[in-house]
Amino acid sequence: MKYNEDYYTPTLSATACPEMTDRELLGYPEHFTPLREFVFNEEIRSLLKDKTPQQLAEILESKDVAIDVRYFAGQHLCYQSDSRLDTFNPAMCDVPGGQVSVGLDEQQVDQVMVCCEHLKLERIWIEKETPRHSISLRDFRIGKYPITNQEYKAFLCDTQEQRIPKHWFLGRYPQECANHPVTGISVEDAESYIQWLNRKTGREFRLPTEFEWEYAAAGPNNYQYPWGNEFLADHCNTAEFGVLTTTPVGLFSHAASPFGCMDMAGNVEEFVADDYAPYPGADFIEDDLVTKLGCHRIARGGSFSRFRDLTRNTRRHGAFPRDIYVMGFRLAEDA
Repeated sequence: MKYNEDYYTPTLSATACPEMTDRELLGYPEHFTPLREFVFNEEIRSLLKDKTPQQLAEILESKDVAIDVRYFAGQHLCYQSDSRLDTFNPAMCDVPGGQVSVGLDEQQVDQVMVCCEHLKLERIWIEKETPRHSISLRDFRIGKYPITNQEYKAFLCDTQEQRIPKHWFLGRYPQECANHPVTGISVEDAESYIQWLNRKTGREFRLPTEFEWEYAAAGPNNYQYPWGNEFLADHCNTAEFGVLTTTPVGLFSHAASPFGCMDMAGNVEEFVADDYAPYPGADFIEDDLVTKLGCHRIARGGSFSRFRDLTRNTRRHGAFPRDIYVMGFRLAEDA
């Protein structure tokens, strides 16, 4: 393994398979290895001292402030009131509908395989994205951020449902991660949250379809990543970034999608409304997800524990039943 300009580049010995340990899947040895750490120092303390929650939120999403400062502004907000988060009136981004293209051209599969050669991908994982085709979308809205621990806690407190995220150790609410995306949940947990929110608000929130999610991430120029066509390790919380845990939503504001959505690459993978099915004219792909789960829900966007290939806007993934796959969700609604 090696770091290139402070970002992790793995050296994988083989294609990922269920027999590998989680650390093998990341290209790490089984012994302890120091990772990226955010460093809180006197300069950052002085910069953040006496800042209001609104000012902290502005620092967190500033494009002109160093990432360590932005991160600790976000962490301060975990213990205050994060003005960006409103459980019953969540921030939403408007996405105009129309005839749009989704998926990947078959001719681009080779290019992806070469670009990600060091990740030892199976070709069928990328072929799952083909062919590129045209679909019609209605106007819709999609969450600016994935649902956070803070919002999910409100659901649990109000309903007493037995849907504690498995990443809340012993069921303890992780206040230090209040404005981080909730993870360690199932698609049924996500849908139960949405049903509760709809009862509370009278609105009709839902999970985005995978085509809505892809278009909201890629925009009308069909970007490969939410910010453009080149992977940038400092634009998203993936294994390349190297913290191997969640970060405050909106931390990577320079990576917002064309419609203003945050965290659509990295942090946590996001369940969408659709189960896997091949695209029109494509073959059914029997990968490890199908072998293990059969019918399974599609997830998009990649996470802090997986590599750059999953952050591509067209990538179709899912929740393999292992802790290394960290799942969350964001809301959508008709416009």
